[in-house]
Amino acid sequence: MIVRRVDWEHAAGADLRAAQRAELTIRYETADSEPGPAPTADDMTLFLVAFEDDDTTAVACGGLRRIDEHHGEVKRMYVVPERRGSGAATAVLRELERLARYELGWERLVLETGNRQPDAIRFYEREGYTRIPNFGYYATSPYSLCYERALK
Repeated sequence: MIVRRVDWEHAAGADLRAAQRAELTIRYETADSEPGPAPTADDMTLFLVAFEDDDTTAVACGGLRRIDEHHGEVKRMYVVPERRGSGAATAVLRELERLARYELGWERLVLETGNRQPDAIRFYEREGYTRIPNFGYYATSPYSLCYERALK
């Protein structure tokens, strides 16, 4: 698997994000399940796409959005259904954490996932993220679950 930094507008990343939105529309029975503003090219600090070894088949993505000089938020983590359990999500998340810590100098990552995403909840907890009170745009969302991980 090859994990590469790409522009937000990169076709493979856009396709993965569209697939994620379609899946969430089904799970939450609405096309607008995201509390707060959706990420954009203007507010995403970086974005990664994982490709199969052929370097053309995109299987996973994830990005970081800056909160302040010490903290960032994981956004748009997604793995195509047929590659779940393959290590693709872990590869993307570990690279996001590495870049956050060593390139951006961040000390902590936070994230939000939804209560109708038990697979994501299990994944983040397995990867060392702990529940925190809902923050920011998610503070009053009945569907949101928030997590954090210190980067040390």
